[in-house]
Amino acid sequence: MALAYKKELEAIDPDVEYLMTLYLSPELTPDEIRKAKAAGIVGVKSYPRGVTTNSDSGIESYEVYYPVFKAMEEEGMVLNLHGEIPSDAASNVCVLNAEIAFLPHLRTLHAAFPRLRIVLEHATTRAAVDAVKSLGDTVACSITAHHLDLTVDDWAGQSFNFCKPVAKYPDDRLALREIVKQGHPRFFLGSDSAPHLIQNKSIATPSSGCAAGVYTSPFLLPLMAHLLESFGALENLQAFVSSNGRRFYQCEVPEGEEKPVRLRRQGLQVEEALSLNDQSVAPFMAGKQLNWSIA
Repeated sequence: MALAYKKELEAIDPDVEYLMTLYLSPELTPDEIRKAKAAGIVGVKSYPRGVTTNSDSGIESYEVYYPVFKAMEEEGMVLNLHGEIPSDAASNVCVLNAEIAFLPHLRTLHAAFPRLRIVLEHATTRAAVDAVKSLGDTVACSITAHHLDLTVDDWAGQSFNFCKPVAKYPDDRLALREIVKQGHPRFFLGSDSAPHLIQNKSIATPSSGCAAGVYTSPFLLPLMAHLLESFGALENLQAFVSSNGRRFYQCEVPEGEEKPVRLRRQGLQVEEALSLNDQSVAPFMAGKQLNWSIA
């Protein structure tokens, strides 16, 4: 299925390099991991059950997947973790501390499989940043554009800024900005961009909440330049959005084959909505002005 999807994507834009992953599920076996590696699949994505959009079939326990992780370690594949545990009132876990509660699982997995490359995806807390920094070179972390901008006040009551994991406290946002400004090589951009339709973002009912996700893809690089400049990290733009991630995934561009994207300091107005046929999505920072655009 992953390879068929890759062909569909390549038909849309053959100039993009697509890195495909599998979904961690009971059907995935060590033998399938070896076949996937031979076919060019780079990793496996894990969602704990029920923590984000379309994760109802996510995992409940990692131990049963240890044979899979061992095969991944041997084959040099990447384990991508949505780093939250499900909300549980009895354990005092909710969306605000679900990431922190997940971090012991990250440490346990790294201890059990020290050569397995692991990415803690879309981190939102200072605790997550500190945890990844404390672990070995095989553990990395992605950070989204919107989590470099938002705090809890920005999504409480504003569905278009609501995503999972949710943006946290100002000090958590500061930690994300600080690690980007430091230029740490194991932290890099992961857009986690989600084009939910406007009606799915703007409407909640007593039995169903609004869709969780923020859409940044159409203007991601100008947005990153805009944000990094705002907290004094513009000099790390290229490393954060490109080379750090490529190095960790072992997908570096051969010398002489680079295709640079150039940005210029020119205002870019983010559209209020983006439409195709009769469907529309509202992008992040809709209607606002960015300081950068693609040259």
